[in-house]
Amino acid sequence: MSCLNHALNHTRKKHCLINHHTGKQCLSLVLMVLLGSMTLGHATRLQAAQMTRPNILFIAVDDLRPELGCYGNAYVKSPNIDQLARDGITFTQAHCQSAVCNPSRASLLTGLRPDTIKVWTLQDRFRLTTPDVVTLPQYFMQQGYHSVGLGKIYHNVIPDEASWSEPKLFIKGYPFDPDAVYRHAHNVAYLDQRKKDITAQGKQDRYIDQFGQWYLKATATEIVDQPDHVYYDGAQTDLALKKLAELKTLDKPFFFAVGFYRPHLPFNAPKKYWDLYQRENLPLAANPFVPRDSPIMAINNLRELRGYMDFKTVPRPEQGQVAEAEARRLKHGYLACVSYIDAQVGRLLAELETLGLRDNTVVVLWGDHGWKLGEHGSWCKMTNYEVDTRVPLIISTPTTLGKQIQCHQLVEFVDVYPTLCDLAGLNIPSNLEGVSLVPLITHPKRPWKQAVFSQFLREGIWMAPDGQEYMGYAIRTARYRYVEWVHWNTRRTVAYELYDHQIDPQENMNIAARPGQVKVMEELAAQLKAGWRAAAPAQSYHP
Repeated sequence: MSCLNHALNHTRKKHCLINHHTGKQCLSLVLMVLLGSMTLGHATRLQAAQMTRPNILFIAVDDLRPELGCYGNAYVKSPNIDQLARDGITFTQAHCQSAVCNPSRASLLTGLRPDTIKVWTLQDRFRLTTPDVVTLPQYFMQQGYHSVGLGKIYHNVIPDEASWSEPKLFIKGYPFDPDAVYRHAHNVAYLDQRKKDITAQGKQDRYIDQFGQWYLKATATEIVDQPDHVYYDGAQTDLALKKLAELKTLDKPFFFAVGFYRPHLPFNAPKKYWDLYQRENLPLAANPFVPRDSPIMAINNLRELRGYMDFKTVPRPEQGQVAEAEARRLKHGYLACVSYIDAQVGRLLAELETLGLRDNTVVVLWGDHGWKLGEHGSWCKMTNYEVDTRVPLIISTPTTLGKQIQCHQLVEFVDVYPTLCDLAGLNIPSNLEGVSLVPLITHPKRPWKQAVFSQFLREGIWMAPDGQEYMGYAIRTARYRYVEWVHWNTRRTVAYELYDHQIDPQENMNIAARPGQVKVMEELAAQLKAGWRAAAPAQSYHP
């Protein structure tokens, strides 16, 4: 009888998290599952359990900072993501583990921190450093889900075949890495000439692509009066809608990951999205200067922006600011791309409704890291500052529809893996380094983490102006951001940063060396050393 009680309790609990039935229907579902556990064979019971589990629509957006209406930015046109926020829980203090694509995505998708999987750079491969790791979509696949990937989920040039039930989807006619796709005549002409120059130099074929990849960039912005599918994100949404219809016909739940490339540079989007904004009215960064007393390795060198022909001579942050006209163009382009992606998200959500899938699908939307729009005199990502580590994270479940929940507690990207397991009624792997956020969905104000942790390796082409390489370890508490910079070769701590968000929310003044901060520095250093386990909630949720 104890086994029956356990089955009944487990089914009730799982149903409350993932279904949208009346009490009468809930009782029927419980009895059905309970009856099945007593009368059906193991394989049949497993199939019945799978059919009660929610689908997962996993939406990744490259370089999307919390520059959205649902995050309080009223001038941003993001109605579809805002609606998703109204139908779910918006985490206003979510932080990534590293503010650069590959480490951030690898960390989220493995549920492990960069130092654990040894992925710190754009080149590191977690399948080489930790070959036996089980990724989030891979784990769902092992639990009976059909796992499908489309677009940029992992770092675009480092895919992971083990994560998917079928080969990752690509679109014919587009490059393998479609970051930089150009359509305007002058950009196409420029790239054609670049191809000729590169061919004349005897470069490998991989440097030559008709659309322009990392190796062939033209301008940092482009406007064409053409439909959404002229660029990759619109075209992949067309494919995603067709795939959703296929997934509905399966006899198992699905984990469908859709990764959008915009608003990553270049800011190329159809004209109608540019037309949503008046460039001269856009607010520019209120702090277009390097933080006072910041160490030399703290600011990025704008190499990413300098990769485009119209910004090759842009000054480094410590040397000067981008001209106002160019700053307005860049911000205009970024927002146009945000609205372009918002429209694609809207199409996905509308198709969920049309197919009758919304009431049994968990939708999670996240941006892999923040992005500077002139703050600290800089652009792009790749720092340990709040503007780079703070990220959008929205989770919508069938039980949160219309509830418009906001949570201001500190959370991290490593929490996404255990959270989705929890929502799906799956056991949470014991090796994960985050905690389920499900308790915050029901009680968003409950005490939670004391701190969250980020890091960034200033290395290689992203090295500090002095040519050395450093790892910056950052801890963010409710009040402070504290950073220790460690020389990569000697492992000596060579610099410190301390920002007090109570008096300096933009992190404009490093007060680490100021009198009166010794005790605070010691306490934060101890918290950083103690690590994430010591900062975890006092009563972590265990399903």
